[in-house]
Amino acid sequence: MAIGGTKRALLSAQWQPRSTQALFGAAFPPQPEKMGLPAKPLSAPRNRLEGKVLETVGVFEAPKQHGKYETGQLFLHSVFGYRGIVLFPWQARLYDRDVASPVAEKSENTAGHGSKEVKGKTHTYYQVLIDARDCPHISQRSQTEAVTFLANHDDSRALYAIPGLDYVSHEDILPYSSTDQVPIQHELFERFLMYDQTKVPPFVARDTLCAWQEKNHPWLELSDVHRETTENIRVTVIPFYMGMREAQNSHVYWWRYCIRLENLDSEVVQLRERHWRIFSLSGTLETVRGRGVVGREPVLSKEQPAFQYSSHVSLQASSGHMWGTFRFERPDGSHFDVRIPPFSLESNKDEKTPPSGLHW
Repeated sequence: MAIGGTKRALLSAQWQPRSTQALFGAAFPPQPEKMGLPAKPLSAPRNRLEGKVLETVGVFEAPKQHGKYETGQLFLHSVFGYRGIVLFPWQARLYDRDVASPVAEKSENTAGHGSKEVKGKTHTYYQVLIDARDCPHISQRSQTEAVTFLANHDDSRALYAIPGLDYVSHEDILPYSSTDQVPIQHELFERFLMYDQTKVPPFVARDTLCAWQEKNHPWLELSDVHRETTENIRVTVIPFYMGMREAQNSHVYWWRYCIRLENLDSEVVQLRERHWRIFSLSGTLETVRGRGVVGREPVLSKEQPAFQYSSHVSLQASSGHMWGTFRFERPDGSHFDVRIPPFSLESNKDEKTPPSGLHW
């Protein structure tokens, strides 16, 4: 079902608790022709002794085909179904290997990997907060936080995460509005945003959000996105530089990478194995093989077409490359390999100390 230009129904099956119907009830997914109508209510469950019932939380707005969403925009994630709010946008370079010769006013060349030259096209992503009430129902994510940092002490392996902080592509935003002055439950909501009924949307950035964005910009910034499709399985990779640590008289550079797997076909497939090649500027080439990803072997079906996870890699050099394949299994037992688009691991030129916590 196409909704507002997206390829996913509003809520996927991960929103169905075992003992109840879909979390948002039988009213979803909405009819496509009604997506842009402000009179269409957006509902969420209210607990009662007799079970789940619906309560209105807002009304849908028409998705933006042009321009960016503003700070304070409420939305539903079109793939993972959670409620969220936009903090600020990022302008990323999208390297889509499925597009042989992209034509765009704003494009950049990137070094070709293999025999295929890929051009980067400007694409908008958003830093968002996830509603804490929805996190338990996002089953097709290995974790609901997409942002991790290096801890600021001698243990180079120590990481900490900011729960409920995510990166969302422009086309995954299904905007809605609400009269609730605190429509999102997140510990940072009232520290970052305040209600102003004279504004549209009526949630504006506090000084703390602006200061936090500025101080943590090097470790939050999303710059490059890589995408490739093999046999109707699309793999999207977003790498992030995390910083450098000294360990045993050497420098260790850290990156995190977020991967989304999407099944664009109706045939059910299951991820069985991963095969990574990791090249370091120091001249080393490492091969990593294993079952599944992050301890799971996700099934991608028409009802649950996507899975997303994050992981980390460290090198004893300031840059490198990663590429590889995921092996999937079909219902008849046959297997096929899906390419992971090659991506660069680059460190920031202006090396600074990564944050040891939330900087205000």
